[in-house]
Order: sequence, then structure tokens, then C-alpha cells
Amino acid sequence: MDELPSQSRVGLDHGNKRDPLGAVPDGYSRVSDNLESAWHSDATDVIEDPYKPKPAPATKSASRAVREITETILLAALIFFGVRLLVLNFKVDGQSMTPNLENNELLLVNRNAYEDIDLNDWLNKLPFVDRDGEWVLYEFSPPERGDIIVFDPPSQDDKPYIKRVIATEGETVEFRDGFVYVNGFKLDEPYIRDGITDCQNCPATVVPEHNVFVLGDNRRNSSDSRAFGPVPVENIIGKAIVTYWPIEDIGRVPHFDYPDFTE
Repeated sequence: MDELPSQSRVGLDHGNKRDPLGAVPDGYSRVSDNLESAWHSDATDVIEDPYKPKPAPATKSASRAVREITETILLAALIFFGVRLLVLNFKVDGQSMTPNLENNELLLVNRNAYEDIDLNDWLNKLPFVDRDGEWVLYEFSPPERGDIIVFDPPSQDDKPYIKRVIATEGETVEFRDGFVYVNGFKLDEPYIRDGITDCQNCPATVVPEHNVFVLGDNRRNSSDSRAFGPVPVENIIGKAIVTYWPIEDIGRVPHFDYPDFTE
């Protein structure tokens, strides 16, 4: 049989040439370097790490930010109104409480200090219950002698006053020789200015039920129960507890404890 001419077998003769991928099958030419590089590049681009977190869409990030801002505002508002239910700000106006509280001093006032509950009023809501009188319980304590309180005055003044409780319900207040007497006992008042309490034509006063008798610490410059009489407890806005301005006066509002001379 005649042999093919040698030049006709040139395209089929690969000899022992090998490419980086191994032996090239008979009948195929070796892949060029450029094509091989492109193949590796494409393979690398297709493979992804399945555990790599995907970035959140821009719309989701924006909605999350808006939600967090809204939650922060609502929380701040809740705290603000919660605090306002418990305490109020009060600015001392005038010199009636010097030397213990000065003009323009800023205070925090406990507005729930004298909140009370009439149990008889609640019990009478039950069927077949009809109780007379009052059975009053205070959440903390009733007004006490020495408390500094903020209240709406019985006079026509529309500004709250701040004074010190001197006597409570059922006690008798008198003024003699520049001193205050409660139930016949002279009060020791080292906190007042000048140590003198004048009251012209002031008869002995019995403090009515649910009332308090109040005086300013600056007795020569104070409009108090000597002028407008006892103050109903329901007029009390709250008890002064803390001074927060000026900075050098930050601290508890001064409270004086009297000897228990009423027993």
C-alpha cells in the first residue's frame, strides 16, 4: 500500500509535545497560552465564598437608621415625661427664704411627696358598703414641720410660693415677743434671719384639718400664713428636695428637724 506523502501528515503529527494540562489528544492542537490564562481567570471569577456575608441593600440600611433614630426619640420622650410625673423645676423668686434659699436659685420639687388615697372613698364603690368620714393614707408621708414646700397661695397671686411648714393640722400657732409658739412651746429656729418673727394683731390660730401653717425664713420680708392664713394641703404642688443651680449650692434643700415637743 502506498504511503501518504510526508507533507500530508504534518498537521496530524504532534510528536511528544505536552501542554500544562497534560497530553493533548490526537487530532487536537495545544491550547495557546492566552486562552489558558483566560480560562483560569474566568474560573476564578465564578467561584464565590458561600460563607461571606453579602452587603445589605442601601434601602434596608436607610430604613434601619430611621427606625433606630425613631426608637431613640421615643425613649427620650418616655424618660422625659416619666421624670416630669415625679419632679418639677422651680425657680426661687424673691428674698423670702434667705439665707437658706436665694433669689433665682433652681430647685427640683417632688410633686408626689404628699399624694394621698382615701380608702373609704374606694370602699364605698363596693356594693352594700357605706362608710362615713375619710380614711386617708399617704404614699410617702403627710406634710411635716420643717418641710420646705411649693404651693399655690390662697391669695390672688398667680405665682407659686415657697415657704417652710411651721405647724400642721390641729396645732395652735401663736406669736409672742418675737418668737413662734406651737401648742405653747417656743420653736427654736436657728435657720431664720435676724431671729425675730413679728406679727401685729395676730391671734392664736388653730390649723384646720388638711391644712398647714407656713412661714418664710426671712421673717421681715415674707408674705406667708401671717397674711393669708393656713394653706390647704390640696394647694401644695410639692416638696423642695434638691438645689441644682447655682453649681456651688448643689445639694439637698435644707430641712430642719424639731424636737418632738407635742407629746
